[in-house]
Amino acid sequence: MPPGWHRTCRRRRLPRGRGEAAAVLILERAEHAAARSHTPRALLAGCASTTDAHHPTAPHPDGRGLKQAMRAALADAALTPRNVDHVNAHGSSTVLNDAVEAQAISTVLPDGPFGTSTKGALGHSLGATGAVDAALTVLSLQHGLIPPTANLESLDPAFDLNLVVKVAANEHLGVALSNSVGFGGHNVVLAFRTP
Repeated sequence: MPPGWHRTCRRRRLPRGRGEAAAVLILERAEHAAARSHTPRALLAGCASTTDAHHPTAPHPDGRGLKQAMRAALADAALTPRNVDHVNAHGSSTVLNDAVEAQAISTVLPDGPFGTSTKGALGHSLGATGAVDAALTVLSLQHGLIPPTANLESLDPAFDLNLVVKVAANEHLGVALSNSVGFGGHNVVLAFRTP
């Protein structure tokens, strides 16, 4: 792993290990689900992928790739930032990545939807992370329950984020984004909405 991979974020005290996890999302056309009288848990309304290729492991300091992916996913879903109720952040718990993602979220979604990151509770499951976060985002939409960001001790006042901490939040959710950020500047954003 690259140097500093397990560096703990100054604002969080998180386990220094990786998480073990797996998740599978089954995508089905709406007409196929309707033909068998199935109501989906959520609808994948839009998606986008970008690569800024700034550095082998670090995101671009201004978060341009993630901002572009978030905006493109919303456009693909024919949604505006005001439609977003919840963001499941990648939240890798490293100082640089968390600051870049926080800045990207607060820029693209200035109305401050509810945000959370699950890695404080689950650890970083590397290749499975995107699927796990997407599945948890779908479950949040389905149940109207946003899990808290575990082990978050204080918020950086430089970023205007509406993070769920300490206890889960019961909220009526219609639209949620799931952010995934990977090595090499890869960014994927999925936009889900309730059926």
